[in-house]
Amino acid sequence: MIRNEFAAAGIDDPMLREAYRRCREINAAHGRTFFLATRLLAPDQRPAVHALYGFARYADDILDEFDPTLDTAARARQLQLLADQFFARAEHPGDPVLTAVGHTVARYGIADELFEDFLRSMRMDLSVTDYADRAALEEYMRGSAEAIGLQLLPILGTVTAPEEAAPHAAALGRAFQLTNFLRDVDEDLLRDRVYLPADELAVHGVDRDLLMWCHHNQHTDSRVRKALQAQHEIARRTYRYAAEGIAMLAPRSRPCVATAMQLYSEILDCIEESDFAIFRRRATVGTRRRIQVAGAGLIHAWRARSHAAAVPGAA
Repeated sequence: MIRNEFAAAGIDDPMLREAYRRCREINAAHGRTFFLATRLLAPDQRPAVHALYGFARYADDILDEFDPTLDTAARARQLQLLADQFFARAEHPGDPVLTAVGHTVARYGIADELFEDFLRSMRMDLSVTDYADRAALEEYMRGSAEAIGLQLLPILGTVTAPEEAAPHAAALGRAFQLTNFLRDVDEDLLRDRVYLPADELAVHGVDRDLLMWCHHNQHTDSRVRKALQAQHEIARRTYRYAAEGIAMLAPRSRPCVATAMQLYSEILDCIEESDFAIFRRRATVGTRRRIQVAGAGLIHAWRARSHAAAVPGAA
């Protein structure tokens, strides 16, 4: 199956195939929902998406992987080295992730500024632990979430001008991250981070101390519940706007994006159904449900690819 992906994508060089294979392994191991949705893409699209995921995971691990020998300065140096190697566009025989993502960027003409934005937000995670308002948080998400959606857009393809689809692609990345922020409040507190705007929390009488109280007691205070409900509605609105862009994508890419959107938005359902008990358990979509949604998406993806094969120019 992997060989079919490489052949479809025109990846013949053995070293390059091995680089993409490693990125696929990283995606399969760490991006359960994302990897499942990726299976709905056409074979020629999948290696590039795996490469982008591998690079993003590479940077994320520098920031969050537990290693008592690495202080903030050491992590900053590692992140800078990653940036230098990426932008040097040199061969990286010892680093399959950089090899694969470099090939993907060149093949699809993905703008360097999207990676600059991404890496800038990763640097923010080294020192920024709170966000005073929505504008500050959105500045962070511009690189950490929106840039990812925009990196994927050339691979997904569009039936409209790319700049028309771009705001919706960026919004989808933002919606996914807003979902993560809600789901992971408890986990992020352990990393000394709060990814919810402080001024919006304060409207409901919530601050970091109250969030820590909820963490220690595994209980969602009523004030925190109201604050989370408000953040929940913002995420819902973001999904609704992002959904308007699905019809702008190439038909063969729509089932993948629609499936990913449905599965991720159902995390919001799980949070709501638990009455925002995010300090007691992590909201997840069950395996049976993920398979059910992905199965329906697979049928749509097969039909879209069959139609594209039968009608030239329909992809």
